[in-house]
Amino acid sequence: MFELLITMVERLGIIVTIAFILTRFQFFRDMIYQEKLSKRQQFTAIVFFGFFGIIGTYTGLSLDTESLQFNRWTSGLATDEAIANSRVIGVVLAGLLGGYKVGIGAGLIAGLHRFTLGGFTALSCGLAAIIAGIVSGAFHRNNHVRLSSAFFIGALAETLQMLVILLISRPFEQARTLVEIIGLPMILANGIGSALFLLIIKSVVNEEEKAGAIQAQKTLRIADKTLAHLRNGLNPDSAKAVCHILHNEIKTSAVAMTDLKEILAHVGLGYDHHRAENLIQTQITMDAIKQGEIVIANQRSIHCRVEGCPLGAVVIAPLKQRDTTIGTLKFYFATEKEITNVTMEVITGLSSLLSSQLEIAEADKARQLAKEAEIKALQAQISPHFLFNTLNTIVSLVRIDPAKARKLLVSLSHYLRQNLNVTTHTMTSLEQELKHVKAYLELEEARFADKLEVIYEIDPGALLKYIPPLTLQPIVENAIKHGIKNKESDCRIKITIKKCKRATYVKVEDNGHGMDSLRASQIGKSPIPSDTGTGLALYNVNRRLTMMFGEDAELKIKSQQDTGTEIAFSIPYDGDE
Repeated sequence: MFELLITMVERLGIIVTIAFILTRFQFFRDMIYQEKLSKRQQFTAIVFFGFFGIIGTYTGLSLDTESLQFNRWTSGLATDEAIANSRVIGVVLAGLLGGYKVGIGAGLIAGLHRFTLGGFTALSCGLAAIIAGIVSGAFHRNNHVRLSSAFFIGALAETLQMLVILLISRPFEQARTLVEIIGLPMILANGIGSALFLLIIKSVVNEEEKAGAIQAQKTLRIADKTLAHLRNGLNPDSAKAVCHILHNEIKTSAVAMTDLKEILAHVGLGYDHHRAENLIQTQITMDAIKQGEIVIANQRSIHCRVEGCPLGAVVIAPLKQRDTTIGTLKFYFATEKEITNVTMEVITGLSSLLSSQLEIAEADKARQLAKEAEIKALQAQISPHFLFNTLNTIVSLVRIDPAKARKLLVSLSHYLRQNLNVTTHTMTSLEQELKHVKAYLELEEARFADKLEVIYEIDPGALLKYIPPLTLQPIVENAIKHGIKNKESDCRIKITIKKCKRATYVKVEDNGHGMDSLRASQIGKSPIPSDTGTGLALYNVNRRLTMMFGEDAELKIKSQQDTGTEIAFSIPYDGDE
């Protein structure tokens, strides 16, 4: 019995090898990641796992119950012969990964094949394969099945097969002798085989998830590093800085950035040659770039004719603004073999990412050049970092909490719409301004997770008062960006709006790091540049309040180091209020 177990475990090497090959097929990966398979995918899975079960039969050992001798390979069987095999592994995995339909289908294929081989256990073994598909389908959990569960289910399926043999196969004495000899080895071997198969699947899934995480991390790191440079648009200085970052992160032979006429920067090997090569693209390549395609070219196709040029292959990706190609990113490699699928995915993502950053840079520049200085200056405070952080938060919630992701998208839409609408309004109600602030804070609360608490003390009767647009929001944003920015926990923002005897009173408090009295007295009186801002927002708010309502409406700021900051203002009533 022990010798049979060792032999069957050795045969599992064939099964494991086939399992590894299966993980290379796209349908198999789809089945791992998808909760529900299409009919076509189910049919493909049934055929593959049924074929897998047939291989398990052929790799088994045939046993003559009269002589008790094993044959190393299985073909046709005599009436007194049976097979010690690993057929149920394919059927069990079909049910576990594809559900009972796939399990039954694979069991039918493997079972019918086993029936055609003959032997006194032909019917019982064929029927047992179908039962294995039903049982394993009942435990269908996609790729969330634990290894111990796979072992148990594989062993259970084989145990049921032994019972079916005893119940159906005749003569009974031969069936009992067969089960006594092969029962325990087959139960253990098929349990181990099912667990090994699942282990391979989990390894593939974990590797891909790890590779995806590394790729995402690299892309976000590049985005963070390049953002500051591309804010100035596409020019030789920004291009050189970005090329240095990409060259270090992607590990290429060289990186270049061009507009549609000339090379703006080149970093890495071939620096002495790149000017002589000029754009080194044929007209066909340039046409493709203008259409927004990513092009892979070798040394001959890009006409790298300079003697001693060390660059053998290049990936050329477009840089676009408003769907129009304005330049290219060129990643050089020593050979085309270095250009893997992962590399292409990263380059594709970077092309889109840097294009988006250039569009943001163009939008920022347009805002800076616009008229209506106070409103436009406030609009310029909408940081690309805030937008990226918000979008990243929403993306992370799409799968784990879709309802919250939708809610945040609505808040972001309201926030951005309000920032656009202020250009056509000189006044807005406190109610609308508060809605704008709440939309902003909902986005920040999601980003800060459980670290931020927002408290509202609102008198509904005070919300009908009109104030200049973008008055309250910059004050709240200042509390987030400067007050509680570096606090690890227990961040609190309190907004108070109430009616007093002679005015409507508005106050924003935070429990952040605070500031000294000298700096507090300067804020709002003039722009105060810092490492994290220009100081223009509160200056404009204070200026518009005093111009509209007089000196009594100016910002009043109280702050203490490591305690927090209060910023308040009052809107006086008109004579008829």
